[in-house]
Amino acid sequence: MRRLAIYPGSFDPPTLGHLDVIERASRLFDELIVGVGVNSSKKPMLSADERIEALRASVAHLANVQIEEFTGLLVHYATEKGAHSIVRGLRATADFEYEFQMAMVNRRLSDDVDTIFLMTKWEHSYLSSSIVREVATLGGDYSGMVPPEVGKVMARVLADRAQP
Repeated sequence: MRRLAIYPGSFDPPTLGHLDVIERASRLFDELIVGVGVNSSKKPMLSADERIEALRASVAHLANVQIEEFTGLLVHYATEKGAHSIVRGLRATADFEYEFQMAMVNRRLSDDVDTIFLMTKWEHSYLSSSIVREVATLGGDYSGMVPPEVGKVMARVLADRAQP
């Protein structure tokens, strides 16, 4: 039986912390799907296609990782894909409370899907997509916060926005 997991997120933008979790989860599972969640009520910095492009370029070295867009309930998506595991990254204890609650809801919706928590490396523990977005939109240097491939996509998007 293949071990398939889903690592979901908005990834707006993908950070070095996200890449750390992806690389480590790819060693734990035969296949890992990075599910780019789309929430129509949010106004993302990067479109879903741009996030997928950035993630695909960032994980090109990982043969067992796929990047896909999804909408709807995560647990339904996992079941549809045949995954029995959801991977979630934790940076600090503040993340745990929310993630624990979501894991319990998902467990309630499907007792066939477990949530696996991975702590990000300490050097990435301060990173969040919202912090990277703020630094980038205010003209700061975000290059040490995202994979180089993500930085290229972000630079292009920011340059396009700056055009009159």
